[in-house]
Amino acid sequence: MEFEVLRRQFGITVGVDEAGRGPLAGPVVAAAVILDSARFIAGLADSKKLSPRRRTELATVIKRDAHCWATGRAEVEEIDEINILQASLLAMQRAVTALSVTPQLALVDGPHAPKLSCQVRAIVRGDSRVAEISAASILAKVERDAEMVRLDRDYPGYGFARHKGYPTAVHIQALDDLGITPIHRLSFGPVKRRCRGDALG
Repeated sequence: MEFEVLRRQFGITVGVDEAGRGPLAGPVVAAAVILDSARFIAGLADSKKLSPRRRTELATVIKRDAHCWATGRAEVEEIDEINILQASLLAMQRAVTALSVTPQLALVDGPHAPKLSCQVRAIVRGDSRVAEISAASILAKVERDAEMVRLDRDYPGYGFARHKGYPTAVHIQALDDLGITPIHRLSFGPVKRRCRGDALG
């Protein structure tokens, strides 16, 4: 109810979320979605609670039935330069800026929100509470996962298609066995420690 009041108060509302803050490799990807009130999308939920197949199915529906949507990203070099939080906010800014429609209100998942030209509200657990944010979380997750599958072909042996860059035991072992790639985040502890080890060696 509280979010419906905000929608009525401010008008065109965009949901914003990101995927990829925790991995050791790859970009952080954000999505921005303005839903069409005349086209209800059933099944929207926090992307982490959906199977990969269901996320992909819903992403197709969101792209077809949403009023408009866009994605943005911040690259590994930007993550290392400005830190992952600021890079996530930058990716969100880029996603909102890329929209074909200018929103009047942005509902952003989590306790932090990017600076935007419209009104902004940060909503903790918004990806499970607000339909627009749920839709954005799905698009961001599907796009980033697809990117990591592509990067798995460029950097075989690390298992990126499986773990999507997260610090699993398989990924950590691959870092020890194969070394660091250009898509690894040098500012993240497990990678940074291995950089130091390489330098000492």
